[in-house]
Amino acid sequence: MIVDSALYRGGQRHAVDVADVAAACKELGESHDGFLWVGMHEPDQQEIAEIAEALSLHPLAVEDALSDHQRPKVEPYDDMLFIVLKTLWYVDERDEVETGQVAFFVSDDYVVTVRQGSGVELTGVRHDLEENKKKLGHGPSAVAYSVADRIVDGYEDVARELEIDVDEVEASVFSPERTHDSHRIYVLKREIAEFRRAVMPLRGPMQRFATAGYPYVHDDAGAFFRDIADHVVRVNETVETLDTLLSTAFEAHLARISVDQNEDMRKISAWVAIAAVGTLVAGIYGMNFEHMPELGWEYGYPGALLLMLGLSVLLYRLFKKSGWL
Repeated sequence: MIVDSALYRGGQRHAVDVADVAAACKELGESHDGFLWVGMHEPDQQEIAEIAEALSLHPLAVEDALSDHQRPKVEPYDDMLFIVLKTLWYVDERDEVETGQVAFFVSDDYVVTVRQGSGVELTGVRHDLEENKKKLGHGPSAVAYSVADRIVDGYEDVARELEIDVDEVEASVFSPERTHDSHRIYVLKREIAEFRRAVMPLRGPMQRFATAGYPYVHDDAGAFFRDIADHVVRVNETVETLDTLLSTAFEAHLARISVDQNEDMRKISAWVAIAAVGTLVAGIYGMNFEHMPELGWEYGYPGALLLMLGLSVLLYRLFKKSGWL
């Protein structure tokens, strides 16, 4: 659906009906004294086709905007710039990073934002810009860097949530109790991989935006994109650190399992040895031979029991002292 469409001229908002988008864009193409912003959320084929026809959007870019499985990218066309950013938010109950998408069509006279999924809500971005006439003077570039800044701020929120979960995993792995962290570590590594796919492709494009390396970017927009590029680098470093910590935690978890298994085997072996002493004595004196030492002794039975008990206690103390029990 088309959420909002408006013409911004001289820092003032003028509502524009969808049917008048083409006329408004044609007028701006002649005067260049403002820009048009059309915001869409999960539009269907017909809705975006109307806007595409009115603004002569490139059909390949329109096709990409309708798909919510695009890789983050920046593609210059002859008369516009097409940008795709992934939106991220964290579901703590499931340790999952959910993704959405925002696509931009940017030119000198218009910007069209197409949002897929929940993620970042752009109404607040629009209101903030409408209250800042200086930023609005940067034209469509102001929309591009304002939305990108809000999306990257969301990345930092997700990174903080992941840091908390990774800290919990580390505490669990190195706790004195036996834990089962393999599944959670795998889930977190998978979500961090999803996070990385959204963040890593942005490093180059944001640096290029900061140096005005793309067309349709206002000369004064570089400082804002430079700040976004810095945040992207910081988030990317956080992602790499978290992935390394999880790999280390997983290796430590496997080592802990191996140590626990060795301790179990020592304990089992010690108890088997203790039980074997009594079995050995009972087995020897249970043999049916007439001429055996002490076979006719009056105190042979209690003596054999005392012998088994004494040997068992002796072995127990030796295993206890050596740390096997």
